[in-house]
Amino acid sequence: MAVAVRGGRGGGSALRNFFSYRIFVSAMFTLLFLATLSVLFSSHHDSTIGNAYLHRSLVSLSSDPLKTRLDLIHKQANDHVALVNAYAAYARKLKLEIAKQLKMFEDLAQNFSDLQSKQNYRSNLFDTDGPLDDDSLKQFEKEVKDKVKFARLLIADSKESYDNQLKIQKLKDTIFAVNELFVKAKKNGAFASSIAAKSTPKSLHCLAMRLMEERISHPEKYRDEDPKPEYEDPTLYHYAIFSDNVIAVSVVVNSVIKNAEEPWKHVFHVVTDRMNLAAMKVWFKMRPIQQGHIEIKSVEDFTFLTSSYVPVLKQLESAKLQNFYFQNSAENATKDVNNMKFKNPKYLSMLNHLRFYLPEMYPTLHRILFLDDDVVVQKDLTALWTIDLDGKVNGAVETCFGSFHRYSQYLNFSHPLVREKFSPKACAWAFGMNIFDLDAWRREKCTEQYHYWQNLNEDRTLWKLGTLPAGLMTFFSKTKSLDKSWHVLGLGFNPSVSMDEIHKAAVIHYNGDMKPWLDIALNQYKELWTKYIDSEMEFVQMCNFGV
Repeated sequence: MAVAVRGGRGGGSALRNFFSYRIFVSAMFTLLFLATLSVLFSSHHDSTIGNAYLHRSLVSLSSDPLKTRLDLIHKQANDHVALVNAYAAYARKLKLEIAKQLKMFEDLAQNFSDLQSKQNYRSNLFDTDGPLDDDSLKQFEKEVKDKVKFARLLIADSKESYDNQLKIQKLKDTIFAVNELFVKAKKNGAFASSIAAKSTPKSLHCLAMRLMEERISHPEKYRDEDPKPEYEDPTLYHYAIFSDNVIAVSVVVNSVIKNAEEPWKHVFHVVTDRMNLAAMKVWFKMRPIQQGHIEIKSVEDFTFLTSSYVPVLKQLESAKLQNFYFQNSAENATKDVNNMKFKNPKYLSMLNHLRFYLPEMYPTLHRILFLDDDVVVQKDLTALWTIDLDGKVNGAVETCFGSFHRYSQYLNFSHPLVREKFSPKACAWAFGMNIFDLDAWRREKCTEQYHYWQNLNEDRTLWKLGTLPAGLMTFFSKTKSLDKSWHVLGLGFNPSVSMDEIHKAAVIHYNGDMKPWLDIALNQYKELWTKYIDSEMEFVQMCNFGV
């Protein structure tokens, strides 16, 4: 019995010890947890609203029934602040002219922030460690919902506008990028076209070589003849054609003769350079014009044309001007498409400046018709010799319309001398078909005027290059405007020239880079030129002119 009692007492004591130990351990862990939380949150007691809110949330996680509700309200407010700021950023990026609306977005975002900073809400909701104040929470929720509602209305009103503006901006960016590519392609195309225009086609080179070969093989057949009296007869119709292109000159001469009412009265004065002189003479020996007269000379035959007399020859001898044409021409050409044409070496050729010396070249003549080698004559031109020029020197077709092709486009009116002597609104005219009264020319001393302006332009400050600006200055107030049907231009660059206008024209002009003898010629106008090529000439067939 005694043993039993002692055994029972021993078991009860062990059980009490076991439960006391568990209580002790639990108490220790509880105290440790509370001490840790106390240290953690006491170190952040003076932190921002967000940290204080976190502190209160953690402490009262299980004891505050309004916590979840406040969390949702707080998250909703922050979400709408972010949304409002996003639309405000869009407005700034798109540079919308709605400053008032942008200000409303900024104020609304600030109001959300200010709302959470109110002293009442800070003390009762965010900074308190105790239970949340129900009235403060309801008031806070009401104010947040009012601002959320206003934010949604403002965003709804703006969304469509902002989306459209964003699409417009993207479209503008795309257009800008495409335009950059277009400008680059245009420059490259203009450069390639310029190279094609300056180059001698294989067919033309072949023709010149064949004609020279014929001249060398049969020198006895191509001896020079004595000058004919018709060359100096002022009662006949005289033409001046300056070119190194054999096939082009033949087209001009053939078109004049075939459309002339009295072809035997027409005299052609062809001037070429020394290199092409023999080829030009052989062509017209092999294919003589049936009626009419042709005189062929080289620039060197006019011995008065020396660098001491001709300003442009003196200028062409300068290293500075030669560098302008040939130094880094490929690199510089693509940088300035508008000035590429002025880099064409044809401006170094004296053939391009002979037109200013017509009275001295043909001293016995009273009138002469100057024709470029890229024209085709479609009608009888003899009426030009009887047109009353009202005492003027030059009869030409004007090219201006509206503000285009005025003197301001050809001359540098920032130069005081140009500004003093000329009107920027004066109408320009065209070289290519010009009837010149040589007697009036001599009386007005136009060649001296040309020399005056050419000497002043040695540094290219009056105009860039070319003969038209020099002509506009030389014959300013000395030009008689002719009816536009005499001379229709643009067939070398403008695909929109009216066919009715072309058929009514006495002379059509392939001015521009797309010459009719080049592969880049405009196809719709090419046949008007090719029909005057002597396609039966054996060398034309051998050189594959494709006619």
